[in-house]
Amino acid sequence: MAERTFVLVHGAFHGGWCWRRVAGRLRAAGHRVFTPTLTGLGARRHLLSTAVTLETFITDVVNLIEFEELEEAVLVGHSFAGIAISGAADRVPRCIRHLVYLDSLILEHGEAPFDIMAPAVVEERIRLARETSGGLSIPPPAPSAFGVPDGPDAEWVARHLTPHPFATYSDRLRLAHPAGNGLPRTYICCTDPIYVPLEAARRRVKASTGWGWREIPTGHDAMVTMPGPLAGMLIELAAEQPEALAPGREATAPQR
Repeated sequence: MAERTFVLVHGAFHGGWCWRRVAGRLRAAGHRVFTPTLTGLGARRHLLSTAVTLETFITDVVNLIEFEELEEAVLVGHSFAGIAISGAADRVPRCIRHLVYLDSLILEHGEAPFDIMAPAVVEERIRLARETSGGLSIPPPAPSAFGVPDGPDAEWVARHLTPHPFATYSDRLRLAHPAGNGLPRTYICCTDPIYVPLEAARRRVKASTGWGWREIPTGHDAMVTMPGPLAGMLIELAAEQPEALAPGREATAPQR
């Protein structure tokens, strides 16, 4: 297939590092790959502050697209980064070929992540943020929470996880269009084990039209535990014709 451009965006507590195995496979297959690290996380943890919001994460992705002058990009958002790629689709739709939501959150305009999470999960994260950082950030859970079994992979992940900016969980997403902005979009559900905090997002996708649906039999951090099959799935999605997936794309994507 033709060379494609992939932008792989990590979720909460992670960084661009988590895509190493998938990115290597995509590059070996002849594709361009970018793995940005969002502000305040991973190698950019020194930028953690109360000023980091959902708009900060969206700007991280949009700036990469614009400064690298990317076109026809396949945006992959894992977990919390589903919000960031929805924001990028809202801002620069004509640069995007396909949106891939990898076991991720799906928000609409005016919603905050805490709005669609179970109350018990919300309460626990608020408590942890207060106790560990005075409300600045949420400490990372053990790798097992992301479906990574004990062993070398879990040790690698644990070494790299960093606290997540708390404000991004209570901040409200600002969109001018419905999530996805009419672009081709696919949800990949990690099924073994199911990541419980995302149940509301999965129900939302299944109840909506215009979505593709894939499943991968591994835990939430599929890029760590099953990078080969995930890379293959992303290549397949990139090869699909956008017009066949979203015939209304031109009508819903505003001029840049």
